[in-house]
Amino acid sequence: MVLRPDVLAAALDSVADGRPMLALTPRGAPLTQARVRELAGGEGVILLCGRFEGFDERIFEARAIEPISIGDYVLAGGELPAMVLIEAVVRLLPGVVGQPLSLAEESFAADLLEYPQYTRPREWEGRSIPAVLLSGDHARIARWRSGEAERITKERRPDLWCRRHPAGSEDA
Repeated sequence: MVLRPDVLAAALDSVADGRPMLALTPRGAPLTQARVRELAGGEGVILLCGRFEGFDERIFEARAIEPISIGDYVLAGGELPAMVLIEAVVRLLPGVVGQPLSLAEESFAADLLEYPQYTRPREWEGRSIPAVLLSGDHARIARWRSGEAERITKERRPDLWCRRHPAGSEDA
């Protein structure tokens, strides 16, 4: 099914009030944490969710609609991507997360993946919590977390690492 442009235009025009209009589609730009932060700081969005084949291309030519993708894969419709976008944005709104400072150290906050997390027990199946985390030395812990975030990002997401440290950069 391809959604007709006349039907979409009528629906959009009936609610258009200056908020961004986003279409969830695998053909869109990847949704990033930076874009999520922008959306969380705004006045809301209008979401378009296609089904199966998506949208008649003319709607993108006729209206200011930003195509957004949540990943390099295809789903049957845009409803789940819309839920993903909503979840990502809402958790950044004031009062949603108990400790707002915790948002500053999570994955993508500094274009890095988050450092490893540990809890009790101290040892589990022969695996121990890194000694530095038990040291009480907050400066050492911060350095360890930073180093681990960099190591994990280099290993698991070289694309993020390269974006953070472009070719020829001293830090690469």
